[in-house]
Amino acid sequence: MCIFCKIIKGEIPSEKVHDDDICIAFKDIHPKAPFHLLIVPKEHIAKVSELEEGKHDHLIGHLVNVANKLAKKEGVEGYKLQFNVGEKAGQEVMHVHMHLMGW
Repeated sequence: MCIFCKIIKGEIPSEKVHDDDICIAFKDIHPKAPFHLLIVPKEHIAKVSELEEGKHDHLIGHLVNVANKLAKKEGVEGYKLQFNVGEKAGQEVMHVHMHLMGW
């Protein structure tokens, strides 16, 4: 089981800021920006490239909507959303996750 699945199940502590039926969001333990969250779907999918058309169409949109709500809630005006797909692109945990980094 990957580290994000353990965080989702509550087996590893995290600073959760959002939890719904589809995803959780928590503070990155190695932030690359003053405001850095990870938004992680509860379904284990290793990489964005493994999302299935039809089955996962709603997923990325939901993650983006959650990111927008969290940025607004925290008063973050300038931010970027980032997916790393595969090790060569810097993906360290093989579970889809989106970075929300704000200044």
